[in-house]
Amino acid sequence: MPYNKDLYTTGYYKEPGPKLDQESPFESMLERFRMAADILNLDEGMFQYLASPVKQVIVSIPVIMDSGNIEVFEGYRVIHDNVLGPSKGGIRYSPDVTLEEVKALAAWMTWKCAVVNVPFGGAKGAVRCDPKSLSHSELERVTRRYTANMLGVFGPDRDIPAPDMNTNEQVMAWIMDTYSMNSQRTETAVVTGKPIILGGSKGRKEATGRGVVTTILAALSKLGKMPNKVTVAVQGFGNVGSISAQLMYEQGARVVAISDVSGGYFNKKGIDIPAALEYTDNGKKSLEGFSGAESISNEELLKLECDVLIPAAREDQINRHNAEQIKAKIIAEGANGPVTFNADKILENKGIMIIPDILANAGGVTVSYFEWVQDRQGYFWTEERVNRRLNRMMRNAFDNIYQVSDEYKITLRQAAYVYAINRVATTLKMRGIYA
Repeated sequence: MPYNKDLYTTGYYKEPGPKLDQESPFESMLERFRMAADILNLDEGMFQYLASPVKQVIVSIPVIMDSGNIEVFEGYRVIHDNVLGPSKGGIRYSPDVTLEEVKALAAWMTWKCAVVNVPFGGAKGAVRCDPKSLSHSELERVTRRYTANMLGVFGPDRDIPAPDMNTNEQVMAWIMDTYSMNSQRTETAVVTGKPIILGGSKGRKEATGRGVVTTILAALSKLGKMPNKVTVAVQGFGNVGSISAQLMYEQGARVVAISDVSGGYFNKKGIDIPAALEYTDNGKKSLEGFSGAESISNEELLKLECDVLIPAAREDQINRHNAEQIKAKIIAEGANGPVTFNADKILENKGIMIIPDILANAGGVTVSYFEWVQDRQGYFWTEERVNRRLNRMMRNAFDNIYQVSDEYKITLRQAAYVYAINRVATTLKMRGIYA
């Protein structure tokens, strides 16, 4: 084999173990990387290079709490790769985040950026804390101290953070301000996902959902289907799911099911998505009690007869236990890792096309790149221009992956990893190894 099996037993890579149905989305990603490396016949040295993070930073974050007591949190930043350009990736706040998780997420970002031809490498950061238990001022102090400890890592030409789990544009504003105060100049390009008034980009909030829909429309075109003739089910009605549902509705598709934590909602004749959005925007925060559809479970939603299924909620939703019961013709992964590795083969045998997460939901990092470009230029685009350029990049990315899939006779997921890994590996070979 072209890879070193021992690499999986320690550190970054782990053997998946006997219970593959309980694998994490990160283990699924590693298995897919392994498969793509075999298809490309990567030599062991190149495989090890691409498997190893460039830099791993662990910092202690001492914070004076509102009570006057000192608490020490742990922070991480992993730069998986910077061959294509400065590294890019979100920062999450979570009480159970681990370094291994951050490493895998950083690798995921490498392949996601490469798939859409964005000139960034992959990175990820985290602080091990429970943000729900922190006051606003405590959260600010944690963020600013974390940023101060990462001043040698972050930078608009080095490593560019963004929001992720339990972080938002306010957290990004604090990071930008802390970095700017230490640099003694305003550096808006050091983070993305900022408030628009601080150099954020129009269209960023809708970017991930818009990218999902662009890839769906490209897939429907390849299959000779019109969007106004298809049925759609969307699991998850957060930012990605609700925008995906809205945009498919605007395309004339019949959205027969939506869901959130309160459960699923099904209407064979089609759900009035504007009414559902108004219901959740009207102080409800949830679809609970929505009267425009009958109640079903999230699990039942996944098994509905439909043309397009968009899992945009959580990871591991489609696994070996329910894959045989999936009836959709296309699955567009709005969430990260909603389909486990061992469900892939089952779905492939059923003839279901999967638009993989590293392609389908890459609209977010694409518009983050646009934000970085606008900040560097000091010139900001209209939302129409952002959306037009996003649609073009996502459509081109889909066409590239589809071509690789056809050339190698492999699935779109395998093709996405093959394309991304080959792009990074080829760039690395051209640059050479500095010694």
